[in-house]
Amino acid sequence: MQASSSQRSMHILVDADACPLVIKEILYRVANRTETPLILVANQMLRAPASPWIRAVQVPAGFDVADQRIAEQACAGDVVVTGDVPLAALVVEKNAWVIDPRGDLIDHTTIQARLTMRNFMQELRSGGVDTGGPAAFSARDARRFANQLDRLLARQRRTPLSQAAP
Repeated sequence: MQASSSQRSMHILVDADACPLVIKEILYRVANRTETPLILVANQMLRAPASPWIRAVQVPAGFDVADQRIAEQACAGDVVVTGDVPLAALVVEKNAWVIDPRGDLIDHTTIQARLTMRNFMQELRSGGVDTGGPAAFSARDARRFANQLDRLLARQRRTPLSQAAP
C-alpha cells in the first residue's frame, strides 16, 4: 500500500516518453542534489543513471498507459513533468504541481485554459486545418524549466508542497 502524501516526501514523476533529454539530465542532477525521488515512466526501456534517487519504470505499450500510471501514483505536493494536458488536469485535481518541459507551471488557475486551447486545436486539426507544430525546443526552454523547478523546490523547503495549494 502506498503511503499518503503526508507520510512521504515529495516525488518528481516524469512522463518520460516525450520528455527532452536535456530536461531528463536536469532532473537527474536535481534528484541527486536534493535527494528527491525521481520516477521516470515510459512505454519504452529507459537508461537512467545509477542512483538511489532515480527510478525508471517501463509500462506496457498502449494508449495512455504511462499517463494512467503517473496519475495513479501522483500525490498532493508531488511535481509532475509532462506536456500532456489531460494528464496535467488529472494530477492538478490531486493537488500535484505540473511543469511542462518548456518551464510553464500548470495549476488550478491555468489548467482550464490549457484544456480549452488543446480541444480547440484538436478540432481544427480534425477539420483539416494545418495548425503547424510547436516551436523547436531551445536552450531558453531548458533554462525556464530548471528555474521553475528550482522555485518549486525552494518553496517546498519553506512550506511543504503538500500543504501549499498549487
